[in-house]
Amino acid sequence: MKNTKNTLKKVSKKDNIFYDPSLKKRHGKAKIFKYFTITSLVFSLVFLAIFLGDMVIKGSTAVQQTYVQVEVTYNEKSLKSYRKAVDRKYLNIVSRAALREIPNQIRNNEKLMNTTNLIWMLADDQVDMYMKDYYYKIKDKDLKTIQDLEKNNRLEKRFNTIFFTQGDSKTPEYSGILSAMIGTVMTLCVAMLFAFPIGVATAVYLEEFSTQGKWSEFLEVNINNLAAIPSILFGLLGLAIFINLFGMPRSSALVGGLTLALMTLPIIVVSSRAALRSVPASIRQAGYGLGLTKVQVVKDHVLPLAFPGIMTGSIIGLAQAMGETAPLIIVGMIAFIPDSPTTVLEASTVMPAQIFTWAGMPERAYIERTAAGILVLLTVLISLNAFAVYLRKKFEVKW
Repeated sequence: MKNTKNTLKKVSKKDNIFYDPSLKKRHGKAKIFKYFTITSLVFSLVFLAIFLGDMVIKGSTAVQQTYVQVEVTYNEKSLKSYRKAVDRKYLNIVSRAALREIPNQIRNNEKLMNTTNLIWMLADDQVDMYMKDYYYKIKDKDLKTIQDLEKNNRLEKRFNTIFFTQGDSKTPEYSGILSAMIGTVMTLCVAMLFAFPIGVATAVYLEEFSTQGKWSEFLEVNINNLAAIPSILFGLLGLAIFINLFGMPRSSALVGGLTLALMTLPIIVVSSRAALRSVPASIRQAGYGLGLTKVQVVKDHVLPLAFPGIMTGSIIGLAQAMGETAPLIIVGMIAFIPDSPTTVLEASTVMPAQIFTWAGMPERAYIERTAAGILVLLTVLISLNAFAVYLRKKFEVKW
C-alpha cells in the first residue's frame, strides 16, 4: 500500500483522493491515435471525392455526341465511294464511320438511288471536341465551315446512344462499350459456374467432413497461399493450361472465365468456411439427436443457414474478379472487338480491358470514353456489393 501511494498524486487533501499520473499520458496517446484515424479517414474520403469528381466531370460529356446536318447524294458514285456522297468541304466534318454506311443504305433501300437528302449525320470527333469546348485539331477552312453550320443551327448535341449500343471502333465518335459489357457478363457467368460449386464443396469438405491431418493442413496452406498470389500469375496459369494444353480458343469468354474462376476460388472457399463456422453447433447436435446422418445435417440444415454468407462472399469475389485486367490481358482478352460475342467460344473483351485500351489511345475523345467506362464499371461493382449486403441483411439469422 505504501508503494502504491508513492506512485499516486494527491488531488484533494480534505477528501484524501489520489490519482495515477500515467493516466494522463495514456489518455493523451489515445486522443492522438483517435485524431490520427479520423485524419486518415478524412484524407481517404477527400481523395475518393477527387477521383469520383474527376471521373464524373470527364465522363459526363460522353453522354452527348455531336451531329451535323448535311446534304447527302445517293447515286452510283456514292455507291462505289462513300466520299462522293457529300460535298468535299464536309468530308472532314462528318464522321468516316457514318459515311461508310451510305453504300449499305443504298443497297438496303433502292428508293434512295439518284436522290439528294438533307439528313443529320454523326460528326467527326474533332468537331465533337470543338462543340464541347475541349482541345481540338481543325484546319482553318474546316473551322469556318463548322462555325457557319453552327450559326445555321445545323450542328447539335444529342444523347450518345452509340456508346451503349455499339462495340469498339477505330473512330472515337463511333466507339461504344456494349461488346465489352456482353463479354464481361459471359466471362463472369463462366467463372461463377465453375468457381461457385467447386469452392462451396471444398469449404464443406474442409469444415464438416475432413479430419485433422497432414492432408487437411496441406489443403488449407495452399488455399491461403492461392489467395495471396498476384493475379497476373493466374493469367499465366490460364495461358499454359487452357490455351496451350487444352487448345481452347484464345481471347474467348470461356478461357477468361476459367482463369477468373481459378483466381476467385480461394476467396469463395475462405468466405464459405467462415459462413459455415457461424452456424451454431447446437444445430448439428440437434440433428444428430434426431438420428440424422452427417450428410443430412449438412445438406438440410447447416448449408441452408450458411447460404446467405456464402452468397455474400461469392458476390464480393465476383466483383473483385470483374475489375481484374492483368490475367485477362495474358489470355488475349484485350483484342479489338467491334462486334458483340454470341457464344463463349468467340473472341471477346471485358470492360476493364476496354478501358485500358481506350486509356492508351492518342485521340482526346477517348479520354471521356475512358472516364465514362470507369463510371459504368464502378456502378456495376457498387451494385454487386450492395446486392451482397442486401442478401446478408435479408437472410441473416440472429441466434
